[in-house]
Amino acid sequence: MKFPRISKLNTAEQFANHIATLPIPLPFDPLDSQQIADIYSQNYSIAQQTVGNRFAILPMEGWDGTPDGKPTELTLRRWKNFGLSGAKLIWGGEAVAVRHDGRANPNQLLINPENLPQLAALRETLIGAHAERFDQTDDLFVGLQLTHSGRFARPNKKTKLEPRTIFQNEYLDKKFGVVGTSIVLSDDDIKYLIDEFIQAAILAQKIGFQFVDIKSCHGYIGHEFLSAYDRPGEFGGSFENRTRFIRDIIQGIRSQAATLSIGIRLSIYDFVPFEPGPDQVGCSIETPHECIWCGKPENTIDLAEAHQFLNLVKSLGVRMICTTAGSPYTTPHLQRPAAFPPSDGYLPPEDPLVGVARQIQATAELKSAHPDLTFVGSGYSYLQEWLPAVGATVIRNQDVDSIGLGRMVLSYPDLPADVLSQSTLARKKICRTFSDCTTAPRNGLISGCFPLDAFYKQRPEYQELIQIKQNRPDNRK
Repeated sequence: MKFPRISKLNTAEQFANHIATLPIPLPFDPLDSQQIADIYSQNYSIAQQTVGNRFAILPMEGWDGTPDGKPTELTLRRWKNFGLSGAKLIWGGEAVAVRHDGRANPNQLLINPENLPQLAALRETLIGAHAERFDQTDDLFVGLQLTHSGRFARPNKKTKLEPRTIFQNEYLDKKFGVVGTSIVLSDDDIKYLIDEFIQAAILAQKIGFQFVDIKSCHGYIGHEFLSAYDRPGEFGGSFENRTRFIRDIIQGIRSQAATLSIGIRLSIYDFVPFEPGPDQVGCSIETPHECIWCGKPENTIDLAEAHQFLNLVKSLGVRMICTTAGSPYTTPHLQRPAAFPPSDGYLPPEDPLVGVARQIQATAELKSAHPDLTFVGSGYSYLQEWLPAVGATVIRNQDVDSIGLGRMVLSYPDLPADVLSQSTLARKKICRTFSDCTTAPRNGLISGCFPLDAFYKQRPEYQELIQIKQNRPDNRK
């Protein structure tokens, strides 16, 4: 399947004509640079904090920390770029594990008392860079994402999964080489993990972070709880039990760090797993475990439990939601639409713009029903040149409050600043979703934008990455 390259849709008319053919509407008005800048420059409030514009930096999973979970110069460089970006909401910046066995890779950051000075330096580097370029920082809102990678933990070896799961799943266990039941957390194990999330939040507040994000997306442990329909005991089965994990964490933070704001990055829907078909195009598979969070086996969306979840967290004082979808391990075309898959992925089964539109539409439905929540959207990078205009249209429609940028800020960290200043976009910096920022880590290399960031292109890992892609048995180089 081939789809038009976004970079070839050079006029608003061409882009509009193409998106008119999509099965899901994609909001787009051909706004001029002044209109776009005016929309993004609007401030708003979260938890009595003024946020200076409508751009957010999404949390990403770094593979460049030290073995004991401290940031390196590469991590500091990335956070400095976040500060220079011009975005006024830093939604976590980084996925930081609350304990060693929850690390997604052996170089992921780890929050504990020993690492606090170095984690504090990340925040200080970001704020310092922002102050140097933009002067004002009192409208900058900076948080930290707390995570445990659960089924997809690799705490000790870059290529070896050491999963800690919530329930057995015949398909996923087979696909990822999970053997036996010893890796399934007991109710007591979960209660201990809840306390570790609470203690991590207290540490984050201690070093100046204004909020924490309790990661509940992408197949990691917070997300897996939501689909633990078959798990017995206190943490599975009913909606009340499946949300006990997040509920107890929120209540614990509220009781021990009352002034700390809380956000949740939530996969608002999922599909059954996809895998490469004979032509390498992704196709859904029949799985014996058909309990899918806010999705159905026929690959349609049912947001009923997402609405129920949002009502629950609102009742606990949460006012910040960052929407995403699916999992990078089983449904990457839902989570981060791309023309080029990572090394272990599949070719897109649909125009990636459909994946973008699907996330925008689902987020808009939730925003309409929960206008008292602040919503940060995801999945925008594939829009490339048209990201500013589509994002501005969605904000103007009141379908989202802030546009989150992930992969895009690896290649083009100052895109928000350029949009806000009405500067012409630097086309050579625009993320083309080559997925090298995923292929490299999946093969044990550091994370970064190797194709477009000259800093990474000059590193020895770039040559290793080229070799890895050349040695692939299929045509996805």
